[in-house]
Amino acid sequence: MNYVHPPVLVVGAGPVGLIAALTLLQNGIPVRIIEKDHHPRIGQRGAGTWPRSLEVYNFLGVSEVNSLGKSAPPGRWYKPGTLEPLKDSLLVPHLEPTPAIPFHAPKLMGQQLLDVILRRHLEKFSCSVEMGTELRSFEQCDEGVTAILAKNGISETFDTKWIIGADGAKSIVRKQLGLTFLGESRDDIQIVTGDIRLTGVGLDRVLRAEELVFETIASLTLTEITFNKVVWMGNFRTNIRMVNKFSEGRVFVAGDAAHVHSPMGGQGLNSGVQDAFNLGWKLALVQKGLADKSLLETYSAERLPVISEMLEMTTSILDKATASGKLSAVQSPILYMLGINCRFSTVVLDEFVTSVERKPINAYGVLDEGHLEAGDRAPDASNMLQVGGAEPDTMTLFGLYRPWYHTMLVFAPSLADATLILGALEAYDKSVVRSAVILPSPASVTPVASPDLVLFDREGYAYSAYLVEAGQTKVFVIRPDGVIGAIVHGAEGVKKYFSNIFLDA
Repeated sequence: MNYVHPPVLVVGAGPVGLIAALTLLQNGIPVRIIEKDHHPRIGQRGAGTWPRSLEVYNFLGVSEVNSLGKSAPPGRWYKPGTLEPLKDSLLVPHLEPTPAIPFHAPKLMGQQLLDVILRRHLEKFSCSVEMGTELRSFEQCDEGVTAILAKNGISETFDTKWIIGADGAKSIVRKQLGLTFLGESRDDIQIVTGDIRLTGVGLDRVLRAEELVFETIASLTLTEITFNKVVWMGNFRTNIRMVNKFSEGRVFVAGDAAHVHSPMGGQGLNSGVQDAFNLGWKLALVQKGLADKSLLETYSAERLPVISEMLEMTTSILDKATASGKLSAVQSPILYMLGINCRFSTVVLDEFVTSVERKPINAYGVLDEGHLEAGDRAPDASNMLQVGGAEPDTMTLFGLYRPWYHTMLVFAPSLADATLILGALEAYDKSVVRSAVILPSPASVTPVASPDLVLFDREGYAYSAYLVEAGQTKVFVIRPDGVIGAIVHGAEGVKKYFSNIFLDA
């Protein structure tokens, strides 16, 4: 696909911009992505990848992040002024994967490698980053956006339908939109990070440090150290800020362009990636003419509470670490991001939870496997047996979910019980809605309907993760971003949910 006039301009080609572009391309939406720097960034900044982001990469087919990412190393504390170890401890707790949570171990992958991987995935769609290309200004109207670009001193006028600003903390997109960047600056706190290669007798692995702390490292270590190479360095002045909204008209911001904070807790890049993933499928449906532009308002509405709570949490970790000199708060399971939800969203529907039962908004949440509502992360389930085909096959629920369609899971005692519900799907475009019937027993399969898939939950993992009781009929609509859009009783609930998503549904 090599398009002359892409309808979406992505400004900024870090992981956030690359994920936005890849999500749109997988949805069949052409993209132009530009980056003002002339060369790719070096350095392993933003290396921590938490489980929820690993799920995002999985849905996008970017399996390399999990397979090539490194496990978090242990931390070692030494007796002051000596090389005598006091203790070794994990910086993050070790948790084994489960059928519902297959990516439970955080992985380390520096942004330099992540960028390379994501660019390669873009190239599969004949899309490449235009380096050394800068956005100077833009104007928008009801029909589209006109952007002024510059490359090698040559100005270009580019007409497009939408702009996504993933252009960092100094975002020209955010400034042009006139969004407020509310928050505070902490001039008394600076965090120096970077990559340094060094060697020293008694040091059992290659350490990474930063030029501004050379003297500190040397003074604390009773061995001669050779500093071999400064790969990258950065000095973070602690700014804790976020926008008042994530979009204006046809222009959006994501990642650092929308929120900045201390790197404590490693939530920043992960949050930006999840911003882009939330926006991508919605923008694709609107651009295809399948959804009303009002769907795009939910991008800001769903992400604002999440980012607000994230800033409060990372600031709390920073304050505690500054006061105590310890990083124990980093071990909190909330950082895994598996409890992030949008239960409060206007486009999610739950017929099993009354308004009285709803709790106050806690957008970040902590994963509670004994409770599940619309707006929550959709769990996985392994060892599902596909039945009714030529050859039985095993798969996972995560193997079904993709960024370009909704997946309707119909839990029913038999295929016959799912017939009316499946009929409710006949009006929907099969390219954006797919279905799967989840049965407790293969004996219940009879040829009365033709869903996309019939799966036998032979280990009971799906029924357990989705809290479905034996003999119960219950329908889950999984959004393209892996979020439960709806939990309903049957066909009417499915229609009601999709009426908030699709035009003429």
